[in-house]
Amino acid sequence: MAKKEKDLQQTEAAKSEKKNDAPRKNPKQDKNKKPNIFVRMGRKIKETFSELKRVTWPTFGKALKATGVVLVIVLIFTVVVTGINYGLSELLDLMVNAGA
Repeated sequence: MAKKEKDLQQTEAAKSEKKNDAPRKNPKQDKNKKPNIFVRMGRKIKETFSELKRVTWPTFGKALKATGVVLVIVLIFTVVVTGINYGLSELLDLMVNAGA
């Protein structure tokens, strides 16, 4: 037990000597300083390609089926919105012509 405490004290003393020996920069300066724009862009591109390697791409059939579903839904909404627009337009015409 005493040996462990002595080792612990020696390591703490060594750490404190290392801290005092090397002049350190202000850590706030290190945090606030950004790498230049090209380094940041390079990192972002590298991260992007790394993510793309992990993507599970759909098969052609699944992609085609999903595209068909989207087109059908868009067509349905187009018909509904056009119908509402036509109905409201006719109602407005009725109101305007009824007063004349």
